Amino acid sequence: MTFSNTPRPETLKSLADVKLTPFWLDDPNKPEPVSALTEKITAELVVVGAGFTGLWTALQAKQADPSRDVVLLEAGETAIGASGRNGGFVASSLTHSFQNGMNRWPKEMPKLVKLGHQNLDGIESAIQQFNIDCDFIRSGEINVATEEYQIDGLREEAEESAAVGERIQFLDSAELRKRVNSPTYLAGIYDPSVAMVNPARLAWGLRQACLQLGVRLFESTQVTALEERRESIILKTQYGQVESKKVALATNAFPPLLKRLSFYMVPVYDYVLMTEPLTKTQRESIGWHGREGLSDNGNQFHYYRTSEDGRILWGGYDAIYYRNNGVAPHLENRPASFGLLADHFFQTFPQLTGLRFTHAWGGVIDTCSRYTAFWGKAYGGKVAYAMGYTGLGVGASRFGAQVMLDLLDAQARKTERTELQMVQSKPFPFPPEPFRSPIINFTRWSLDQADQHAGKRNLWLKTLDALGLGFDS
Repeated sequence: MTFSNTPRPETLKSLADVKLTPFWLDDPNKPEPVSALTEKITAELVVVGAGFTGLWTALQAKQADPSRDVVLLEAGETAIGASGRNGGFVASSLTHSFQNGMNRWPKEMPKLVKLGHQNLDGIESAIQQFNIDCDFIRSGEINVATEEYQIDGLREEAEESAAVGERIQFLDSAELRKRVNSPTYLAGIYDPSVAMVNPARLAWGLRQACLQLGVRLFESTQVTALEERRESIILKTQYGQVESKKVALATNAFPPLLKRLSFYMVPVYDYVLMTEPLTKTQRESIGWHGREGLSDNGNQFHYYRTSEDGRILWGGYDAIYYRNNGVAPHLENRPASFGLLADHFFQTFPQLTGLRFTHAWGGVIDTCSRYTAFWGKAYGGKVAYAMGYTGLGVGASRFGAQVMLDLLDAQARKTERTELQMVQSKPFPFPPEPFRSPIINFTRWSLDQADQHAGKRNLWLKTLDALGLGFDS
């Protein structure tokens, strides 16, 4: 089945009463913000950004050395960015998929798979240790084929991934529709290693854990500049400053404090809908009692999952780049994308016609050309960064934080993580404007054309493939 690019008028009724706010953040249990930094202080480690990467960095730094003085700075509120706006898929994959990892680091894949599973176990362990109420459930994820040409690729992935330690299961149409009933499903693969979570509550739980361990958190505190001293870095903020021996940058899709990083990362907006809770009859019409996460197999793909209170989150497909690396609150509302998502939802689940959406929102993804996080150091090793998760950071951010801490402590020790080619290499940079916008938009058009024509890739996409590049939501 090919998804339409023009929503039907009747589906727009489902959006009539929608709230333009992220469902996860619309929570009465949201913590009260803490105060901003208004003085000059010192620290041993400063972490910039209180999303998942920053929270895991601060938490693990204190766990490794409880005496270490750690300061966490957040420009807005904890989880206000991508960490509170995503689908809540916690994947064990560190490479954004088995195939992407095999294409780039085939010799390292057994090790990357092992480290990815250890990382997911570590997330679950922290949730248990700090008693974080975040609806964490190891339900797995199903990637579905909605076109005949996609089936062989899924079957091959299930077979090839077993050689590096994965346990992916191929599902034919009948097996798949026993789990989740959609007339569009032709086959699928089930990956049991993926968990689902309420991402905002996970972030807030990590925030509380950081505070318990003595991390000093300042919200509404935007870092405006970095200044190097002989043995330290000074971080300037609106009303104060911090002088620190080490700095970990975890700003991801937001404008980087190291200007050169803007060549490696493109901020791309992703849009999401959340339905009202399904009735018992509606739930019986689709099955889906296992709460697996789902995604379809197109270049422009949807991801979807159920919530603790019986709703369906439905997002993806569009990946919108705004000229000059645009990032701004007004870009989170895009009616055209919301209408398209609603139409695709009812194409997938026509038996749910009449269901309404309660929340619609957008969030910005830190996209890089290899789809996985990358790392590096600056200012003589006093500063480290991690970014580029390309939409798969809920799980991989903990690993990304570990690598940053490894890099900051590199003089003391090397680790299995820092020896990885994945960690030591960088993605191919994107061109600057005015070339960036037309190249990205032509690539998106090409991917859509491939989806519309049984996966046949044009010369431009074949060239990107040959260079190990691409662009994906």
